[in-house]
Amino acid sequence: MSNTATLSAEVGRETGSAASRRLRAQDRIPGVLYGHGMQPVSLSVARRDLRVALSGPAGANTILSLSVDGKQYNAIVKELQRHPVRRTVAHIDFVQIDLSEEITMHVPLHLGGTAKAVLSAGGIVDPAVDSIEVRTTPNNVPNEIVVDITNFTPETVLHLGELTLPAGVVALGDPNMPVVTVLMSRAATEAANAAASAEGEAAAPAAE
Repeated sequence: MSNTATLSAEVGRETGSAASRRLRAQDRIPGVLYGHGMQPVSLSVARRDLRVALSGPAGANTILSLSVDGKQYNAIVKELQRHPVRRTVAHIDFVQIDLSEEITMHVPLHLGGTAKAVLSAGGIVDPAVDSIEVRTTPNNVPNEIVVDITNFTPETVLHLGELTLPAGVVALGDPNMPVVTVLMSRAATEAANAAASAEGEAAAPAAE
C-alpha cells in the first residue's frame, strides 16, 4: 500500500515564468497546493527533497505530510509538469486530501510469471495499459497491480472487470476493456491457420 513521506515547502514565491525560471535555477520546483476548499497556495519545494519523498515503492502515489508555513497538510501529487526536452519536473500540483475519504489514483500495472504456453506458440503477453485508475482511501492505494500470466494461453484476454484487486479497491472504467492481451507473431498465426485448415479438410467427408 502507499507509503507516507514528509516534505517541506516554502511559500510566498513570486509567480510568473521569469520567477519560476529563477526558482528552477536554484534547484527548486515551483508549485501549488489546493483542495478541500482552501485557497490555492503558491509554493516551491527543493528538487532533491521531492525526489527523496517520492523514492519509495509508491512513487508518485506517495501520501505526503506537506509542511507549508508551519502547517501540516496530508497531500498527494496531482500533476507533475515536465520540461519538454530535459524531462525534468518544471511545476508540481499538490492536492490536499482527507485520509478517511476515497480518492482516485492511477496505479501501475505489471506482469508476473512466465506464460509458457504463449511462448511455445510463438506469442508474447502484452499489457494493453500501463496503469489502472482505482478508487479507494489514500492509505489503501496499492503500490502496483501485478497480473500473474503463468496460466495464459494464446487465446487469453484479461478484461478490467477480471482483475484481482485488494479489498476496498475498485477499478474505474469499462469492465470489458482489455487490460492484458496476447500477441502472436505473423508466422505463428499463419501456422495456426494452416493447421486449422488442414484439420477442416481432414474432417470433411470425401466426395462421392
